[in-house]
Amino acid sequence: MKYFKLPDLGEGLQEAEIVEWHIKPGAAVTTGQIILSVETAKAIVDIPAPQDGIVAACFGEEGDLVHTGEPLLEFQGEQQEDTGTVVGKMQSASDHSEREQFVIGSPYRPGPSVPLATPAIRALAKRLQVDLNKISGTGNHNMITSDDVEKAAQLTRDLGEAETLKGVRRSMARNMAKAHAEVVRVTINDDVDIELWRDDEDITLRLVRAIANACTIEPNLNAWYDSSNDTFRVIDKVDLGIAVDTADGLFVPVLRDVSRREPPDLRAGLNTLRQDVKQRTIPPAEMTGATISLSNYGTIAGRYGNPIVVPPMVAILGAGKIYSNVVDTGIGFASHRFVPLSLSFDHRVITGGEAARFLKAVMDDLRMAD
Repeated sequence: MKYFKLPDLGEGLQEAEIVEWHIKPGAAVTTGQIILSVETAKAIVDIPAPQDGIVAACFGEEGDLVHTGEPLLEFQGEQQEDTGTVVGKMQSASDHSEREQFVIGSPYRPGPSVPLATPAIRALAKRLQVDLNKISGTGNHNMITSDDVEKAAQLTRDLGEAETLKGVRRSMARNMAKAHAEVVRVTINDDVDIELWRDDEDITLRLVRAIANACTIEPNLNAWYDSSNDTFRVIDKVDLGIAVDTADGLFVPVLRDVSRREPPDLRAGLNTLRQDVKQRTIPPAEMTGATISLSNYGTIAGRYGNPIVVPPMVAILGAGKIYSNVVDTGIGFASHRFVPLSLSFDHRVITGGEAARFLKAVMDDLRMAD
C-alpha cells in the first residue's frame, strides 16, 4: 500500500483541519481530482489526488487536525515506501476506535489520543457525559481527577457545552498569545483634523497613503524583528496588512507595494482581497509577508484602541470612528471632523521618538486635502 500524506501547503502552514472528504474508501480517483478540502489558518484549500488509483482508506474525520507529513489516504495495490516516517496505527474515517497516530520528523506532533485518567475516572466521565479531551488534569503528572470531571460537568450544566476553537479562530488565539508573550507593546494616540477632506473621500485609501508616506519618513517602523537571533530588517517595500473582520474570525490579507501604486489600482486590490477573504478563496500567499498593518475598526465603532503587534512586524496603526469637535479657527469657532489614531509599536526595537515621528507623518498626510 502507498500512503498520501498532507503536503506542504507553503507559507509556513504546518497544519490543517479536515473540512470535507470528497471521496470514500473504495473510490477510483484520477490524478488531479479533488479528494478533500482542508482549512488552514489562512484559507480553505482543495487537495488533489497525486495519482490514479483505488482508495483503500481515508485517515481522519471532518474536524480533525492533521499536520504536514501525516497520512491522508491509502492507495490499493501499491508497494508502500519504507520511509520509516509512519509509526503505529492510523485512524481512518470509518474507524471510530481509539488509536494513536504519530509522524516522526514532522514539525508538530499530535498529543496523546488518550487523556491520563484511571478506568474509574473514565467511567465517571462517561456517566456525566464529560469529554476528557477538554479537561486539563490537576493530579500528579496531569492526571485527571474526579474533582476535575465533576467541575467540568457542573460548568457544562451551568453554562452549556464549551466549543473547541477551530480554523481561523484557533490560529488567531495562538498568534495573539505569541504576540502577548513576545512583544513589548506601547501605544500612542492622537487625533487629526480632516476637515479639508471631500465628503466622498475614500477613508481607507487615505490611511493607506498616509502609512506609505510615513514609512519613507520613519522607515524603521516598516520592518521585521526576529527575537530568536536579534536581527532587525528594515524593508524598502511597504506590504500593508489590512485587518478584515468576518464571521469566521480576523483575517489580515496583504496589500502589496502600496507606496508605488496608484489609488485606482489600490482600491481594486483592496476590493479583491476583501471579496476573496469573505468567500474563503484567498490564496495563502496573500496572507503572509506584511511589513506593517492597519486596523480600521472605526468603520464599526470605537475611538481609540490598543492594536496588537504581531511578530515579526514592529508596528500597527489603528483608526477609530470619525467624530466632530468644535475648534478655534482664529477667527471664530467651527465644527471640524477628526480621525482618532492609535499607533502600537514594539518597544524592544522602536523608540518612542521614532513612533511619535511616524504618527506625526501620518497625521500631516491625513490633514491635507486630496
